[in-house]
Amino acid sequence: MKKPTKKVPLPTKQQILEFVRESPTPVGKREIARAFHIRGDDRVALKALLKELSKDGELERGRGRRINNPGALPEVTVVQITETDPDGEILARPVQWRGEGAPPKVLMAPEARGQRAIGPGDRVLARLSRINDRTYEGRIVRILGPAPKRIVGVYEVIPGIGGRLRPADRRVKQEFRIASANIGGAQPGDVVLAEPLERQSASAMEMRVVERVGPFGSPRTISLISIHEHDIPDRFPQAALDLAAAARPVSPGDRTDLRDLPLVTIDGDDARDFDDAVWAAADTDPQNKGGHRLVVAIADVAHYVTSGDALDREALKRGNSAYFPDRVVPMLPEALSNELCSLKPQQERACLAVEMIIDRDGNKRSHRFMRGLMRSAARLTYDQAQRAHDGAPDEPAGPLRDTVIAPLYAAYEALMTARQARGTLDLDLPERRVYLNSEGRIDRIIPRARLDSHRLIEEFMIAANVAAAEALEAKRQPCMYRVHDAPDRAKIEALREFVGSLGLSLARGQVLKPASFARLLEQAAKTPYAAMLNDLVLRSQSQAAYSPENIGHFGLALRRYCHFTSPIRRYADLLVHRALIDGFRFGTDGLPPDAAGEFQQIGEKISATERRAATAERDAMDRYIAAFLSERINDIFVGRISGVTRFGLFVTLDESGGSGLIPISTLPTDFYEHDENRHALVGRRWGRIFSLGSVVAVRLVEATPVTGGMVLELIETEEDSGAAEVKKPTGRFAARAPIRPPGSKRPKLRHKSHRKRRR
Repeated sequence: MKKPTKKVPLPTKQQILEFVRESPTPVGKREIARAFHIRGDDRVALKALLKELSKDGELERGRGRRINNPGALPEVTVVQITETDPDGEILARPVQWRGEGAPPKVLMAPEARGQRAIGPGDRVLARLSRINDRTYEGRIVRILGPAPKRIVGVYEVIPGIGGRLRPADRRVKQEFRIASANIGGAQPGDVVLAEPLERQSASAMEMRVVERVGPFGSPRTISLISIHEHDIPDRFPQAALDLAAAARPVSPGDRTDLRDLPLVTIDGDDARDFDDAVWAAADTDPQNKGGHRLVVAIADVAHYVTSGDALDREALKRGNSAYFPDRVVPMLPEALSNELCSLKPQQERACLAVEMIIDRDGNKRSHRFMRGLMRSAARLTYDQAQRAHDGAPDEPAGPLRDTVIAPLYAAYEALMTARQARGTLDLDLPERRVYLNSEGRIDRIIPRARLDSHRLIEEFMIAANVAAAEALEAKRQPCMYRVHDAPDRAKIEALREFVGSLGLSLARGQVLKPASFARLLEQAAKTPYAAMLNDLVLRSQSQAAYSPENIGHFGLALRRYCHFTSPIRRYADLLVHRALIDGFRFGTDGLPPDAAGEFQQIGEKISATERRAATAERDAMDRYIAAFLSERINDIFVGRISGVTRFGLFVTLDESGGSGLIPISTLPTDFYEHDENRHALVGRRWGRIFSLGSVVAVRLVEATPVTGGMVLELIETEEDSGAAEVKKPTGRFAARAPIRPPGSKRPKLRHKSHRKRRR
C-alpha cells in the first residue's frame, strides 16, 4: 500500500518575500515550490499567492515570468561603466532605471581572458547577481561599446606567432597582433602607438603601428607611455609657438609699480616655473594692532594669452600642466611658462597682485587688486626659507631673514589662527619624491618633508584665492569657482558605524563640518588606525571640481573660493584673471562678451583634464617604481593594505610608496567575503580578517615596468607578528572566533564540485 504524502503547509507571504529578497537572481515559481517542498495541487494555491503579491506591488514579474523585488534590476541588462573607485573596483550603473532615488551600484567582475578592458563610458550587456538591495555584481556577457581607437604598448616578435603588441594598460587582457606590413618601422622592444585595422581576424585584433614612441629599455620612455596612453597633448601647434616666441616684456604704462617691493618666490628645488611671489609686513594702522599687510603677486598670463588665439585654444585643450619625474607637459610653451611668465629673480615681470589687510587673528579686513610690474628679490626654496626662519640661513635667504622672511612667518601664524578657528580638513597623506640619476633611472625615493614654509605659501595662496572670488562677486563678474561638495551621507554613515566599532566617534548633526573629521583624526592620531582613517576620510570626500555655480569648498570650510594663483599651469586661473581685468577695468584683454555662457562647459572640461593629468602622473610613477623594484624580486617589504576588493588586496609599500596586488587566490585558504562597509575581506570559515590600513609583510613576486603592475605574496600580518596591539572591532563588525585550534594546520577547502562527486 502506497504511503500517503505528508502535506506541507504553504509558506507565508513574508517567507516568500524573504526568499526572493535573499536570492542573488530572479526566481521562478518552480524554484519557490522546490524551496518550500510544495507539490501537487498546492502549486495552484502558490500561484494564487504569488499573483496576490504581484498585485499588491510587493513582487515584480520580469523576463520569462521570473519573480523579483519591485525596483530590482533584471538578471541581464545593459550597464554603463562610470568610474574605477579608489580600491580598484570598476563601477557601473544601469542604463535604464525606473525605481525611486539613485540607481543601484553595479560592481563589475574582472574581464575574462581575451576580453578587452572596459572603462568609463563603455556600455556592457551584463549578467547581474544581487549582493544587496543597493549593490549588484555584474559579469560581462558582451561589450557593446566600440573597441579602443588607439593603444600604447610594447612591440614584440614571438617565434612561430609573429608580431604582437603588449599593452601598457594593465587592465587590457586582449591579444593584439601586428603583421610585418603594419609595424611602421618599429623594432622589437619599441614602445608604439597602434590602432585597429578596419578588417579584423576572428582570433585576435589586428593592429597597425601609427607612431614609435621610443625603445622601452630607455627609462625616459616611461613618462611618454602615460602621456600617450591618456592622450595628453605634448606638442604645440606652430601657430601657438609663433605667438609665444613673438611675446615681449611689458612696459610700466598704467601698471602699479611694485618693483621696489621685496617680493620673493618660495617653491620646491625642482620647480620649473615660478608664478607666485609673496611679501608681508606689520600693519602700521593703529586701529589694527598686531595686524599684517600681505601682497600676493601672480604672473600676468592674460597679457600674453588672449581669448580665442592659438595659445588660448591649446591651453584650454590641455586644461593644465602635467608633471612627471623626468619632465613637464606644460599648458603653455616654454617661451612663456619658463621665461616671460616666470617670476625669475631680478627680472621685470607683468603681474596681477592683491594686497590684503588681516587682523592679528588672520581675519581679512580688506583687499585691493592691482595690475602691476614687479621684480622678484629672490628665488627661495622651501628648505632655504625654513632654515632661515629656524636660525640657520644661507644664501640667498640670509640677507632677507629679518626684513622679508620673519614678517612672512608672522603673517602666516595669524592666517593659521583663522584656519584653525574655522575648522578645516587636514589630512596627513604621505608624499614621496623621486630622484633620477643621469641615465633617467630612479636613484632613490624619499618622503617629502612637510615644512611650515609649505604651509605658509598654501595659506597665502588660499587667502588670495578667497579675495579673488569675493572681488568677482562684488563686481558681478563670472567666476570659475573651485568647489568641493559635502560628503555623501551614505558614505559618512558607513564611516561613522565603522569607527564606532573601533571605539572612536564621528560627530552627528544636521550639518556635517570639516572640524568633525578633524576631531576624529585627532582621536586616532596615537592609535594604529591613524593612517587607515586618514585614507578612509579621504575616500569619503566628494571630488573637487571647477564650476560657475558656487556651492562652497567643504574641505577648506570656505563659502566662496576660486583658483587665482597659478595661471601658468591652470586654465581656471587664467579665466579668473580675465574676469578681474574686466571687473577692475585693467585693460581690454579680459573675457569675451559671451564668455559666461560657456563657463559651465569649460568647467566640466578642465575638471576632466585635471583628473586625466592626475591619473597619468600616478600611472607614470607606478611604472617608475615597478622598474626600480624589478631587480628586487623575492625581497620582503613592509606595507599597509591600501585597497580591499573582491579579487584581492592592494598593499602600498612603506619604502617606495609603490602599490601591488595580493590576489585573493593566494591568501591563506578560506572562502573570503568582501565586507564593503568595513573595507575588509573576512574569512567565512576561519574568521581571518584583512582590513584597510593593516600592516603586512609581503614578498615581491612580480614587477612589470611596462604596465606598472606588481604582484605580492602575503608573508605576515601585524596579528601574526604581534608587532602592534590592535583593538578588535566590536558589534556587528566583530571577528568570528577561529574554529581551528592554535597551531593546527588549516584543512584544504575542496571545491563544491568535489563535494558533489563525494556525495
